[in-house]
Amino acid sequence: MDVLELARWQFGITTVVHYFFVPFTISMAFLVAIMETIWLRTHSERWLRLTKFFGKLLLINLAVGVVTGLVQEFQFGMNWSDFSRFVGDVFGAPLAMEALLAFYLESVFVGVWIFGWGRIPPKVHLATIWVTAVATLLSAYFILAANSFMQNPVGYEINEAAGRAEMTDIWAILTNKVLLISFPHTAFAALMVGGAVVAAVSMWHLVRGARQPELAEPGGASDPGAFRRSLRVGAVAVLVGGVGVAVTGDIQGKVMTEVQPMKMAAAEALYETQQPAPFSVLTIGTLDGREPLHQLEVPQLLSFLATGSFDAEVEGINDLQEQYEQVYGDGEYAPNIPVTYWTFRLMIGTGVAAALVALWQLRATRGGRAPTSRWAVRVAAVLPVLPLAANAFGWIFTEMGRQPWLVFGLMRTSAGVSPGVGAGSVAASLAAFTVLYAGLCWLWVWLLVKHARPGLPDVTAEARWGRGDRSGPDADGEEDDAERPLTFVY
Repeated sequence: MDVLELARWQFGITTVVHYFFVPFTISMAFLVAIMETIWLRTHSERWLRLTKFFGKLLLINLAVGVVTGLVQEFQFGMNWSDFSRFVGDVFGAPLAMEALLAFYLESVFVGVWIFGWGRIPPKVHLATIWVTAVATLLSAYFILAANSFMQNPVGYEINEAAGRAEMTDIWAILTNKVLLISFPHTAFAALMVGGAVVAAVSMWHLVRGARQPELAEPGGASDPGAFRRSLRVGAVAVLVGGVGVAVTGDIQGKVMTEVQPMKMAAAEALYETQQPAPFSVLTIGTLDGREPLHQLEVPQLLSFLATGSFDAEVEGINDLQEQYEQVYGDGEYAPNIPVTYWTFRLMIGTGVAAALVALWQLRATRGGRAPTSRWAVRVAAVLPVLPLAANAFGWIFTEMGRQPWLVFGLMRTSAGVSPGVGAGSVAASLAAFTVLYAGLCWLWVWLLVKHARPGLPDVTAEARWGRGDRSGPDADGEEDDAERPLTFVY
């Protein structure tokens, strides 16, 4: 493989792996904030135990995720220096905002939340996790602003003398039409991940408590009264996220047809322009992905998905190829059709499967019931994987469908690689990062399982603190370390 192909593989592998942690962090921060809010309103010890329990999983994910994210921006200078030179003036602004504002807030306030148990007033402590949650969304917004510029360049002008794009309007970049719809779409997709983790872990403990009654007593490690509540919170989050993904995805498809019609055509393997255009349920094409051989279609549905009208025309791959050759010159302007086609469907399929599992969980726990079958455990093990896979397939589709463009209409991917980096160097770093990321993923799963298995923690001191019995700081504000239990430490 040449430098370009190796660099693309490296960026793709590290980005997809890093993105396992992003939706988990975004959604779990909000779910933990909701749990702590309920605790302060109800003073129910069960909600406090759930807050501490799932808060620990959030912190594990956040710590490992930060490590995997460090490589992302370094790669722009390592393997994509020509890209950095060309769009650095534009691309760097939202990334700087993410690092200096959103990530700073997230890091500071999650630290206060960790070490603030029993040390700061309960409402102030609650505010720290809400600030952390909002900061994760801000971080996503700024990163998506940079990515949306690659999909639909706005707010710039080309400096011919310097040979680069220069930012002229930061507001245009932060209100890019692609950004305004991809952000809620990403946020709802993230909600499905956190909800799935909460529902899956809760289901496992419900089954465990049903099989080991001593763990299911009130205050026990697998207290069914607590985990039934958290299961329903998680399952509802999956369903709300699923509905949000469907609605925003429909709008996003229409925006995508407007700014990147080739991506929509590739997603449907639509080779010839049609009016109205059918939606492809299944298409089997030639090995090179250039022609369809067998198709199963729903008439007129693609026209509606792409434009909002059942009778609209949708341009096909072959016609768009001719148009792009006239505008941009000779070249292949269609992405890898099989990859684009199937990742689009796998994204939808795994997301729908997660929603169906969440519906089943809600039904299975009605009326205080707790499932006891092995199938419930197996479903719990599979559930978190489904929305994670949907998120990964969605990003692969988004980035692969943009090819051969690094910045659509401005810079081809082949023009963005570092000219002074050889194939051997990229291959060595690719191998090193692949091994490192595989190890981090193993560590991540191991830590989550290790800390999820024991069940709910003992939180007697914090429960009194939340009700106003200050077993932490004394009335005069001074710590009494000799009398205060250290159960707030994770």
